[in-house]
Amino acid sequence: MKIIQTPLPGLLVLEPKVFGDERGFFLETYNGKAMAEAGIRETFVQDNHSLSARNVVRGLHYQICHPQGKLMRVAVGEILDVAVDIRQSSSTLGKWYGAVLSGSNHRMLWIPRGFAHGFRVISEQAHVLYKTTDFYHPECERTIAWNDPQVGVDWQLDSDPILSPRDSQGMPFTKAEKFQ
Repeated sequence: MKIIQTPLPGLLVLEPKVFGDERGFFLETYNGKAMAEAGIRETFVQDNHSLSARNVVRGLHYQICHPQGKLMRVAVGEILDVAVDIRQSSSTLGKWYGAVLSGSNHRMLWIPRGFAHGFRVISEQAHVLYKTTDFYHPECERTIAWNDPQVGVDWQLDSDPILSPRDSQGMPFTKAEKFQ
């Protein structure tokens, strides 16, 4: 597995080895030993699968208690996956990084605890699969405004985003609870 460091410490892009021929392809989407060698020694407790349409923007979500690390990938379609550093002690607090994940590039994004997360669907539809290091606790969830001007995520939108009611009412970054 190829490990690509990002400008945000701890946030990694992972490129698994893909073995393909005329029949199709095979790849490991998770291997505990390979992850540990990459520095990801987390225990995953939940797998999630979402289906979203073009220009859906989900996020920017995080849990203030029971924070989750997330291992993101796309089985079908293409997304711009975004992580925002919300660690108070970090030199990159408030900075974001985006990676294109798709069913064809097979890339994964490791988002450790201490980041808010969101994605925008580029393709007509996308099946997004991800592992989390803690269970979902709705009472702990917080949402930073997807279009917060201080964070300044470039979602590369070509039309208005499709948002849930919760995501359309995200809080400004300056008022968001941060990780210590």
